[in-house]
Amino acid sequence: MAKEALRKGMEDAVTGFLHFLTAERGASPNTVAAYRNDIRQFSAFLRARSSAVNGRKMLAEVDRSVIQDYLADLKFERCYKEATVARKVAAVKSFFAFLVSERIVARDPTEEMPAPRVRKALPHCISSTEVDLLLEQPLRRGTLEARRDHAMLQLLWATGMRVSELVALDLDDLHLSGDRSRVRCRGKGNKERAIPFADPAVTAIQQYLDGVRGRLLRRMDVLALFVNRRGERLTRQGFWLILKRYGQDAGIQPEVTPHTLRHSFATYLLRKGAPVRNVQELLGHANIATTQVYTHLTLDHLREEYARAHPRAR
Repeated sequence: MAKEALRKGMEDAVTGFLHFLTAERGASPNTVAAYRNDIRQFSAFLRARSSAVNGRKMLAEVDRSVIQDYLADLKFERCYKEATVARKVAAVKSFFAFLVSERIVARDPTEEMPAPRVRKALPHCISSTEVDLLLEQPLRRGTLEARRDHAMLQLLWATGMRVSELVALDLDDLHLSGDRSRVRCRGKGNKERAIPFADPAVTAIQQYLDGVRGRLLRRMDVLALFVNRRGERLTRQGFWLILKRYGQDAGIQPEVTPHTLRHSFATYLLRKGAPVRNVQELLGHANIATTQVYTHLTLDHLREEYARAHPRAR
């Protein structure tokens, strides 16, 4: 009975926190799912070591030493990578901030505890030649799905959208008008932005709309721009498998991921002299520091060009 009360009390607190993330913070379903997993793992850690008989008392018992023990468990017992540890600790910090605001606990044991530092890994990019090779792959297949894939890859390269934004597009998010074409997408926190794009993405999408989408549909009330062979909205997982196959066909190493084209898009624009602020707006980054990661890539490129071309570089 005590175990049931303990479990129920914790579940109520976690449910309230996840509702807060969705309703108040506007967090995406992916973010909520990640927080749910991280907080449930933390809850299991607490239950294994707590003498409390209800969830609220167990949470009230947590002090800084408990948090430090949890951090050590993540690092040295479970051997998680730095980025994973940082994400899980951030989830716990957010959880306790919520608990204090709701007066479920009186104090936040994580308040003065800094988040673990993570060494930033520079994004992997592919060259413009590799991009061209990747975009050519669907054209070598004669199927309806391949023609759809060509339109998706062209739009992703032309806009730098996240894959989650790409598959969430509806027909009315698209405005095709030659060199004034644009697409409206919804990023993190449900923030909208409009991204301009031009040929050859315009041509590829028009061909998809004219000769492919209607033949893939099973119901005319489907709003999704990109649909699978069952006529339903294409999923992120479905797109990942499509991209993986074309990357392998193109012989690109290391493996092309859903974020590869986004990284390459940003780096290409900065190398061509686009202002960081403009690239930030196109990518939908809330913080310009996120965009500035790509400037390291462009500096590395400039160093390579200097070493190759400058007469006194050697």
